[in-house]
This record gives sequence, C-alpha cells and structure tokens, in this order.
Amino acid sequence: MDIERIKKSIRNIPDFPKPGIQFKDITTLLQNNNAFGETIDYFYNTFKNKKIDVIVGIESRGFIFAAPLSLKLGCKFALARKPGKLPSDTISEKYELEYGTDAIEMHKDAIND
Repeated sequence: MDIERIKKSIRNIPDFPKPGIQFKDITTLLQNNNAFGETIDYFYNTFKNKKIDVIVGIESRGFIFAAPLSLKLGCKFALARKPGKLPSDTISEKYELEYGTDAIEMHKDAIND
C-alpha cells in the first residue's frame, strides 16, 4: 500500500474538536484489516534498515501503530501517556496544540534500562 492509499483510508472530520481543526479519524483505517496491516508493513519497510532501539507510542493512537511495528522490527516499545496515567516515576514534556497546550509523560526507565 502506498502512502496515498493509506491517506484515503483515513476519514477527515472538519471543525472537530473546534472550528478550523481537521481531525484525522483513523477508525476507518483500523476497521479495514488489509489497510491496517498494509500500513504497518509500510512503516516496517520504511524503517527496517535503520538501527532502532525503541519506538515510543504516544497516547493513544500511537499505541495502535507503535506496538505491532516494534514487534515486527524486533525493538523495544515504550508508552508516552497523558499526565497521571503511569504508575511509576515519570519524566514530562509540555507541547503546543492547534487549540491549546498539553503534556505527555514517560516512565523514567522506559528507554534506558
């Protein structure tokens, strides 16, 4: 599957969650087993010749793609979650959104053992 076919598998929702935002709804991609599998294969083929130690899946849509890709690449998978969702010591980073700010956290030991 090429990138244009992948893009066509994703529904665009204009003005969600606020006017002017173009929300990319991946549920249409995930409901199609072939499209989802081919998307993971596309990512795999893009990165298979790179030395990757860890893939970070960012809450929550990132988990869906990063976990199977890390298995396929044979590397570690780490979670980046919304504040307060992880049970152990964390590090945090704030970031800007089109409609505000937010933060993500990771366990301090998620990347370096």
